[in-house]
Amino acid sequence: MSLDLKQLLRVAKKAALAAGVEILTIYESGDFSIEAKSDDSPLTLADKAAHRKIVSFLEETGMPILSEEGRDIPFEERSEWEYFWMVDPLDGTKEFIKRNGEFTVNIALIHKGKSILGVVYPPVIGEMYWALDGQGSFRERNGEVAQINTTKKSLNESGLKVVASRSHMSAETEGYIAKFENPEIVSKGSSLKFLLVASGEADVYPRFGPTMEWDTAAAHVIVTEAGGRVVLDDETTPLEYNKENLLNPYFLVLPS
Repeated sequence: MSLDLKQLLRVAKKAALAAGVEILTIYESGDFSIEAKSDDSPLTLADKAAHRKIVSFLEETGMPILSEEGRDIPFEERSEWEYFWMVDPLDGTKEFIKRNGEFTVNIALIHKGKSILGVVYPPVIGEMYWALDGQGSFRERNGEVAQINTTKKSLNESGLKVVASRSHMSAETEGYIAKFENPEIVSKGSSLKFLLVASGEADVYPRFGPTMEWDTAAAHVIVTEAGGRVVLDDETTPLEYNKENLLNPYFLVLPS
């Protein structure tokens, strides 16, 4: 199967932008007093509206779609997929509810366990990040496109910027950060944490907490194409996709 990845990237970007419009409409007018997980909360409505919009674009490609909003596809079925879309229509539910704008639309194309195309779009911030396997990583900001790169710093350097939550850090995360000399903690929501490393605004992101494959797939290829790595805590094994269990193991986002 030969794919026109550039054409698929165009479709994914259009889908992400259109989903962003749906999300912002609800975000700007929604009734945030409603319990977050209830069916008529702004969060649920935005999630579902974004999912529907993304699917309407991606289904034209003829490839299967695995989305957080439509998740129950048996492993026996999806293990046969050579290529498929992996989507999180609204990543960063806490950020959405807090109304701090740090949530994203994540769209990835997976091929044999690897993310080969990724688009991450934070609609409130209005930037778009993307990467294609072997083609570098890019950010569009205020209509200008620039290639982004990790810092490539060694983890032995002093003063590394480490992405972590300031409010609730696990014991494992604290233990990992304690190994660094004079680290500076940088905080962001959703898959924007990956993008801090991809764009060189931070050096390392340890994740010793639960995430799902659709939380990481799109940003993973953006980090890789920017010169970084997304690996298990052995620091060598890459994070894989389309596993029987879609929960990710703990992982590290490294600058090189």
